[in-house]
Amino acid sequence: MKNQAHGLSDKTSDIVLVVLTGLILLVVAYPIYYVLIASISNPYDVYAGKTFLLPSDVSLRGYQAVFADPKIFTGYMNSIKYTVIGTIFSVTMLYITAYPLAQRDLPGRKLLSIFFILTMYFGGGLVPTYLVVKETGLIDNMWALFLPGGVGVGNMIIVRNYFQNSIPHELIEASEIDGCSKLGTFFKVVIPLSMPILAVMVVFSMVAYWNDWFTALIYLTGAEKAPLPLVLRNVLIKSSASASQASTISGGYAELNKVTEMIKFSSIIVAAAPMLVIYPFVQKYFEKGFMAGAVKG
Repeated sequence: MKNQAHGLSDKTSDIVLVVLTGLILLVVAYPIYYVLIASISNPYDVYAGKTFLLPSDVSLRGYQAVFADPKIFTGYMNSIKYTVIGTIFSVTMLYITAYPLAQRDLPGRKLLSIFFILTMYFGGGLVPTYLVVKETGLIDNMWALFLPGGVGVGNMIIVRNYFQNSIPHELIEASEIDGCSKLGTFFKVVIPLSMPILAVMVVFSMVAYWNDWFTALIYLTGAEKAPLPLVLRNVLIKSSASASQASTISGGYAELNKVTEMIKFSSIIVAAAPMLVIYPFVQKYFEKGFMAGAVKG
């Protein structure tokens, strides 16, 4: 009887967990689904609540308007370039910063850690940062997107904790005793054992650089260097201005406003699609690496 009761309890808990997981999935996934169907639906039906589950009056005019701008392809290429270079740069900086701070015998380790942590709470602000970037000659240079924020201190702490808690210090010592240099140990032992946290940092950096438009707006002056989010922003502003200036005669304003609203939803899908496609390939590392790196060391 006890085993039966215990089995029933386990089965009930499994059902509850499945239901809760399904509800959480619904809450998380539905907004993305809603934006997707809204991007191909009549905006007036969207605002009237007629597209709760299925699209209404299906049309691809929003996507046609977005991709009609010749700068979209250039923006995609720029975003891919900035994301790849920025991710490699940021992850490299995280590793070469976090690994030394994870070594307990590093001279001045605590002082260096305090120095990095202070930067999380105190910053010069936009104007002083802009002046520094200007004086270093990085205005209208893509490196202005990477160098000012090259080390994310919060992410660096996560990586440092991963090194401390998930890679045995004895393994590193054994590698050095066997004749491997510190640099060789880093490349041959530390990096292969830290793939889960590496995947997490790659995802964080990719998403940050892919979605970043404000930094490009501040530091890049040439339209040909604009990343995709900035190009989409300009397309949306342009369409909104056209709609506001359109004549109301013969439904001109209504039609332009309708396209503008469709562009809003379409732009979200166009910008988010690459990250949604890439994430499933690294998802298996994500939870393991993030939880291991988040443990206090």
